[in-house]
Amino acid sequence: MANARDIKLRIRSVKNISQVTRALQAVSASRVRKAMEQVEGTRPYATKAWQVLTHIAGQPGRNNLHPLLVQREEVKNVIVVMISGDRGLAGPYNTNVLRFTQTHFRNMDANVRYVTIGRKGTELMHRRGASVMAQFTDMPPEPEFTDAAPIGRIVVDEFLAGDADEIYLVYTDFVNMIRQVPTMKKLLPLEFHTTEGLVQSEFGGEQSGPPPAYTYEPGQVEILDEIVPQFTALQVYQALLESNASEHAARMVAMKNATDNASELADVLTLEYNKVRQQGITNEMLDIAGGAEALAQAKGA
Repeated sequence: MANARDIKLRIRSVKNISQVTRALQAVSASRVRKAMEQVEGTRPYATKAWQVLTHIAGQPGRNNLHPLLVQREEVKNVIVVMISGDRGLAGPYNTNVLRFTQTHFRNMDANVRYVTIGRKGTELMHRRGASVMAQFTDMPPEPEFTDAAPIGRIVVDEFLAGDADEIYLVYTDFVNMIRQVPTMKKLLPLEFHTTEGLVQSEFGGEQSGPPPAYTYEPGQVEILDEIVPQFTALQVYQALLESNASEHAARMVAMKNATDNASELADVLTLEYNKVRQQGITNEMLDIAGGAEALAQAKGA
């Protein structure tokens, strides 16, 4: 059994760690609120862009409207954009998205390459021997659309050049503060659904009444040339915001659990310290009583 001094030092260390985890929990709680505001701020634009694209893609001759709408007959090359975090201490957040990615693409009958966003995912992919064609790390705490635009441009260029037949986006969807779900979405070729209800489920928009009518100026082709690449980058940007909120929420929960565990461990160690201290006091009293008894016997003799 450890002595009282060692236990006291351990109690001090545990309490110091709990102060750090409590501070990290407070920081993550502040950042997750800002991240949630960013997610909500992008939804009106994303919803309207999706509606316009859905209307255009529903016109006859989809494959002739824009190269990014063309469905390839044979899928030989696939690119996966995987979003993780730059830092750890977020519970299973990073490992969950990596496990989800490998589950879906490990045995795929195609050449799979990865564009990784986040230091942790990049390191794990390199460790697993995956083909990483591009990597983005040290993303800002509050990402802007300009941070996602280069990623969108890379995948668009690869698709237009014929070096990729399908492009997928893997990220963590923010459901609430407790639940964050790894999610996969086909990024290119763009897939549209003519049902307005799917727009609601995808972006949280609300539709009522008859489907809207659109007048395009200068024309559908010019709009598609501009909006389709932008919408591709917008999906990446929205996934960044979702993952950012998910990471902060996961870190907040992980740090709260760590703080609670540290408090419980400190209580257990305090109880053990009191037992050791009490045992030491009892032994000292027994030694004193034994010495007094021996002295009394010596005087009586």
